[in-house]
Amino acid sequence: MSEVAVSFRGVTKTFGSVIANKDVNLDIYKGEILSLLGENGSGKTTLMNMLAGIYYPDHGQIFVNGKEVLIRSPKDAFDLKIGMVHQHFKLIDVLTSAENIVLGLKGKLNIKDAEEKINKICEKYGFDVDPNKKIYDMSVSEKQTVEIVKVLFRGADILILDEPTAVLTPQETEKLFAVMRNMKADGKSIIIITHKLHEVKEISDRVAILRKGEFIGDMITAESNEQDMTEMMVGRSVKLDIERKEPVNVKPRIVVEGLNVVDKDGVRKLKDVSFTANSGEVLGIAGISGCGQKELLESIAGLQKIESGNISYSDDAAAPVSLVGKDPREINEMGVSLFFVPEDRLGMGLVGNMDLADNMMLRSFRSGKSKFFTDRKKPRKLAKSVVDNLHVVTPGIDTPVRRLSGGNVQKVLVGREIASNPRVLMTAYAVRGLDINSSYTIYDLINKQKEQGTAVIFVGEDLDILLELSDRILVLCDGEVSGIVDARNIDKNQVGLLMTKKGGKQSE
Repeated sequence: MSEVAVSFRGVTKTFGSVIANKDVNLDIYKGEILSLLGENGSGKTTLMNMLAGIYYPDHGQIFVNGKEVLIRSPKDAFDLKIGMVHQHFKLIDVLTSAENIVLGLKGKLNIKDAEEKINKICEKYGFDVDPNKKIYDMSVSEKQTVEIVKVLFRGADILILDEPTAVLTPQETEKLFAVMRNMKADGKSIIIITHKLHEVKEISDRVAILRKGEFIGDMITAESNEQDMTEMMVGRSVKLDIERKEPVNVKPRIVVEGLNVVDKDGVRKLKDVSFTANSGEVLGIAGISGCGQKELLESIAGLQKIESGNISYSDDAAAPVSLVGKDPREINEMGVSLFFVPEDRLGMGLVGNMDLADNMMLRSFRSGKSKFFTDRKKPRKLAKSVVDNLHVVTPGIDTPVRRLSGGNVQKVLVGREIASNPRVLMTAYAVRGLDINSSYTIYDLINKQKEQGTAVIFVGEDLDILLELSDRILVLCDGEVSGIVDARNIDKNQVGLLMTKKGGKQSE
């Protein structure tokens, strides 16, 4: 076994009455890529934040290169050659990559010397960074590269990557993995936090599992499979198959024709977008973050002003109706349901100070017979059903949703929208931040909606899941449709190419 780079011994961290980590004993070796896995709330990020100096353990010891250390701040971590690349980048848009990389360093800085050092790091590990390029001109993958180079510039030998592939195309992911292998070959220790088990299998040497804050054990990646990892995370057998059935009784529900959208700053977000979403099928939408998925769904839901084009809705019993110019309430009453999972999960759709039952009532309070009194029995029954079926961790349905964890808030939102039995269900990042067990529960619910004849429009970040769950996939690139493809007859690399190529060949 290789030399130990980091050791946790009996590390415990609590937040009030919540135990985030309990007596964790874990070794991280030099020259290895370790995947840290666990369900939501298992303590992965908390443990790594203690190594990065963001939190300080209540009990226990941390050893780096065999010596016990006290890491009280990110500066202490950098002094120990430890660096963390967070999922949400910490870069200043108006500065160049070189300026961002040296920002915060002490002493007299020579930007030309810094650019030389950056170029040497890039040449050594295979990065592609232009030191003089402004951050606001960069793609997501370029920004992530700058964050990693920034950590290496400060001399890090131990790197923590939090969800490093969340918004990357398959091609960008492969490029990142090649760089990670080069860093590993140079003796670096790399810890990745991710929910994508197929990527864990591809890149990591070893997997460490946390469950409810405790270290359960580890396994050699090459000697394990996704099922083994999942069962170890959850503590019981979990089915990981997404059963995709052929669409039946397919009829047009939403028809979008020549849709153009310009945002309030005058930036064109959608250009001549046209497609049909059918009943009884899942239409996946693929694209790099910011390519127009959000604006597309908001346009259909009446939340986004349309410059030109048309969106029509078809019900079985009536002629198509244009949705353009209708407000969100009118569209929702037709049976078109939209839910996003934003970074602030309480920012859209739920009221933090209201309890679960009252948040369920937000969907139905206008539909009662009385103008003065609301029916509270049905929302309470629905809240209890959502808690039971989606395994929402809560003291009770009278608990304000702001007291729930982010993943549990998300389950409440998803459960409420699906319970409304919409004719069109639009989801954006429905499983963002959820553990694998909760994610597959939601995939099953989406499939049931499809079987009931609902037209499902599904925006997701994981292309493997998108290919498994969808019947067709609409690919967007910079607000344009670059392809509409059969999900059964295409692989993720082909989809990834379409995500970076405007005006690709379209097919229905």
